[in-house]
Amino acid sequence: MKQVNARSNTLLVVLALATMLGCQGLSSSKSSSQQGPGTGSGQLTATPTNISLGSVQVGTNQTQPVTVSNSGGSSVTITKATASGSGFSVSGPSLPVTLTAGQSKSFNVTYTPKAPGQSSGNVAIVSNAANSTLNVALSGTGVAAGALSAKPSNLDFGSVLVGNKQTVSETLTNSGGSSVTVTAATATGSGFSLSGLSLPLTLNAGQSKSFSVTYAPKSASNSSGNLSITSSDSDNPLNIPLVGDGVTPGALTANPTSLDFGSVQVGNNKTLLDTLTNTGGSNVTISQASASGTGFSISGLDTPLNLAPGQQFTFSVIFTPPSAGGFSGNVSVISDASNPNLGIPLTGTGTAAGQLAVSPVNQNFGNVTVGSNEPLQGKLTASGATVIVSSVKVSNPEFAVSGLTFPVTIPAGQHVTFTVTFTPQAAGAASGNASFVSNASNSPAVESLSGTGVNPQPHSVDLSWTASNSPNISSYNVYRGTVSGGPYTKIGSVQGSTTAYTDNNVTNGQTYYYVTTAVSNGEESGYSNQAQAVIP
Repeated sequence: MKQVNARSNTLLVVLALATMLGCQGLSSSKSSSQQGPGTGSGQLTATPTNISLGSVQVGTNQTQPVTVSNSGGSSVTITKATASGSGFSVSGPSLPVTLTAGQSKSFNVTYTPKAPGQSSGNVAIVSNAANSTLNVALSGTGVAAGALSAKPSNLDFGSVLVGNKQTVSETLTNSGGSSVTVTAATATGSGFSLSGLSLPLTLNAGQSKSFSVTYAPKSASNSSGNLSITSSDSDNPLNIPLVGDGVTPGALTANPTSLDFGSVQVGNNKTLLDTLTNTGGSNVTISQASASGTGFSISGLDTPLNLAPGQQFTFSVIFTPPSAGGFSGNVSVISDASNPNLGIPLTGTGTAAGQLAVSPVNQNFGNVTVGSNEPLQGKLTASGATVIVSSVKVSNPEFAVSGLTFPVTIPAGQHVTFTVTFTPQAAGAASGNASFVSNASNSPAVESLSGTGVNPQPHSVDLSWTASNSPNISSYNVYRGTVSGGPYTKIGSVQGSTTAYTDNNVTNGQTYYYVTTAVSNGEESGYSNQAQAVIP
């Protein structure tokens, strides 16, 4: 109650202050209206009424005049001229200055941007004219200084055959906010030259110019040089590193030089990759590529195929054994390289297909309580050859297979175990199957699954206790809690001659804690010792 009164007193003080301030404001307003100008008072106008300083490079400035005129009928005294807004300033005649009727004065507005971006501001001319504050809106845009960049920032001509030449495009871009003038461009280094760049060249903000740089090696050796661009950019000159290799004619190599497919099951196939590389200094054109030998083929190598110096090409070689036994063959690559006939030896062995057996074939879980689960083990056995099991598909979500990480490799004559778990969701018979997918000839191997879901049996807790020694016991009260030591809640009572009670309202999976009290002559005793019951 005291806190409420304190807040009320504070509110009254604030209201009192507000009333005082309101009175002062009204008085000031009334005084202002009494001092308004009469007919023929001075009136200031500005030409122009708003000023745009345009785009100005950061670090420089732009100035524009504004003329203030007295268009009224009496003299006006200007007492203040101030500029607001980032980068704006105003200068002009010393103040105060008096303008007679029809007289004008000029002020200079200067914009000196500190950072790129648009700016806005205002010049306020304060006087005793009818319009006591004359505002002139200001705007301008700060732009960054010109910045010359090259793309790419360096030129690597790669391998060029001696006696030939390689030409690439280079682009100069003015990524700054003002123009840049390129006055000179010079290429140094053996074999390097440039063309297509007429100087001097002026690039406006955002403008680009492309030209050509050529490398014509005179000998088989590494070359390096530099392209120097001289301009009005502060970061001057701009240097573009140049590198190139003078090389000899092309040569074709294979990696790996031979392919061994190992053992492949009959009816299956195996794919290996091989890479052709032009290790010489000139282009190589592959005109023909083919595989010989039973069961061997190639894919992904279409001819004619042109490989530049240092360029690689990867293709596939496939082995599909038609029968058990060893096989050999060759990939033949014909080109105009210095080694025109390139051969890649091939070997592989066909093996008989394996068999996969699952046991037991029929898995019966019997009766399982709804909401619980029952696991049973199964076994997968390989015969004839190694079997790779890639996955298992279970047709009924009440059954689940675990204990296997796919793919599972089972050598011939060996086995792996797994677990099938039945988790019935409702009462009644359930069935399904687990299909094990593999590379065996009898894939998939199927295990049949069955079981019956049964509803859980209801539970109750039977309680009994020793009769109290106290006389005149009229009844016993039974209490129950879910935490050892309480709190407890009364769930029932029995007559004094009865020392047993059945709790039929229990939840499966819950643990309960029970105590009793004795009632004699209307008074209830303390709690008995605690008894615990765990519901299945």
